[in-house]
Amino acid sequence: MESLLNHSELEVLHKNVSNHSMYNKILTISDLKIMMETHVFAVWDFMSLLKRLQREITCVELPWKPSSYPKKLVRLINEIVLGEESDLDQNGEAIDHFTLYLNSMDEVGAKYSKLLNFIETKDFSLMTPAQNNFVEFNLNLATHGAIHEVAAAFFYGREKLIPDMFTSILNDLEKNIHQDDQSRFPNLKYYLIRHIEIDGGEHSHQAHDCLSALCGTDQKKWDEARLSGINSLKLRSALWDEVEKNLN
Repeated sequence: MESLLNHSELEVLHKNVSNHSMYNKILTISDLKIMMETHVFAVWDFMSLLKRLQREITCVELPWKPSSYPKKLVRLINEIVLGEESDLDQNGEAIDHFTLYLNSMDEVGAKYSKLLNFIETKDFSLMTPAQNNFVEFNLNLATHGAIHEVAAAFFYGREKLIPDMFTSILNDLEKNIHQDDQSRFPNLKYYLIRHIEIDGGEHSHQAHDCLSALCGTDQKKWDEARLSGINSLKLRSALWDEVEKNLN
């Protein structure tokens, strides 16, 4: 019964975050800057979750040795890393998605110095409360969490969520921001569309297969995985709640 309840809560949280009221309140470039200056923290710490999966499931140590995990799982993770760390930009040049997002911020004049300072100093006092809670959860999970808990946050809180969430954001941006202003952020639109395409069409399925392989038929692992997903979604919702307050 607890697992079914957790699953139901996951679906409700997924729907709520996918359709958060904050998206419809981004009406100007100034509003967009506020959102992006918080969202960049999520863009960055996503890679720590992915790199923990890569480090655990594949082999990135020297001397190399074959992974003990099924080769199908190794391939899934490597394919996701390939797409996230060396995708193609609009000009066909290789780029990681984090750098693509920073380029998107440059287009509209959004600042990311606070994040870069945090990366160097690990000083959590640089962040707002919701940013702090979100990043601390994901970094702690990537560093200390069980691998199935990491995979759950990666799937429920990222790869399953992002296509629906970004579709809502893109639709509201196109509806609410004047067409002339939209011409100022082609990289952001490309970033959103690209993630809708690859996360909705490929990465979400791969992340689900990864989670399923790691949990198998172990009910305890599934319960822990769902709790990890629930916490990830709650923290994302709190992140958007904080942004919405700054927009009002």
